[in-house]
Amino acid sequence: MEASQFQRARSPEAKRQREAAILEAARALGHERGIRTVTLTDIAAAVAMHKSALLRYFETREEIFLRLTADGWLEWSQALTARLRELSAPDPAAVAHAFAATLAARGLFCDLLAQAPLNLERNVSLDAVREFKLTTLAARTPVNAALREHLPGLTDQDCVDLIATAVALAGAMWQIANPGPEVAALYRSDPRLAHAVVDLEPRLTRILTATLTGLAAN
Repeated sequence: MEASQFQRARSPEAKRQREAAILEAARALGHERGIRTVTLTDIAAAVAMHKSALLRYFETREEIFLRLTADGWLEWSQALTARLRELSAPDPAAVAHAFAATLAARGLFCDLLAQAPLNLERNVSLDAVREFKLTTLAARTPVNAALREHLPGLTDQDCVDLIATAVALAGAMWQIANPGPEVAALYRSDPRLAHAVVDLEPRLTRILTATLTGLAAN
């Protein structure tokens, strides 16, 4: 469908479908190119809309990606909680690996985690920020419960700190672990730059294991 053929959604259901299509297009582009390079024009073109028409559904590109970040929090929370509850020996190392593995498997979410505080929360309405923060709060609740169940020595604040550390490190380390192809080739070509090659899951597991071990010992 040409952008000129786009018809504005008239019913609430049609509007929800249009919003879902926009979010899915942004998600696909983010997977393909990385969040930073995707523009509002790119998203509009992917759903065959004029940019001005897309702005009837989302105020900014940041609002679109902030919505995807919120969705990512909810999906990751469910996956992590399920994995934690399946642990037969929930010691700090096993719990840390559950965090690291579920985050490393979600590259787009890690990318979004890095972008959210840097820019996604800075070009949206206060209502959008409030909704996002309330969503992340809801996503943390079942994770907190699973952590306290397996490691009863942890306080609520310990759980908050652990989750905050995990997502902050995952966002930053994913960026380091996924440089552009030219930079990646440089790292591989020079043995002196071997330290710059980061494997996200094992490194995050090591750091979170140390963090959890310290928290559990307090």
